[in-house]
Amino acid sequence: MQYYIQVIKNYTNFKGRARRKEYWMFFLFNFIFALVASILDRIMGTTFTMSGINVGYGYIYLLYGLFTLLPSLAALVRRLHDIGKSGWFFLVCFIPIAGIIWLIVLLCKDSTPGPNKYGPNPKGIGNVDEFDFMSMPDANR
Repeated sequence: MQYYIQVIKNYTNFKGRARRKEYWMFFLFNFIFALVASILDRIMGTTFTMSGINVGYGYIYLLYGLFTLLPSLAALVRRLHDIGKSGWFFLVCFIPIAGIIWLIVLLCKDSTPGPNKYGPNPKGIGNVDEFDFMSMPDANR
């Protein structure tokens, strides 16, 4: 739950990196809350109808979706930054079938070790600090 709240608080932060755990925990809680919103719409009878067919979601789901749209996009961009890809790489999902699969595979990849052009590794693995620098041979400094 802490990852969900952290992503909501950083809803306009498109810079930096997000770990796999942060992204997928946010995704899990976001999915659960969206499901609850959809169920509440059905219980309260606020679902939308198109051509006489009930679509299964309504105003509560719509409001929740609008509330989490920007934080979800920011978390996705930071996750792509963590594997060394540009945030614009999320547009690959518009390639039918293969694009979505490719994006899911990328989102499941482990972090790029050490810092990259988007910032230091959020896990702290491979980041150069004073102790690492002191243990390096003089030729590598």
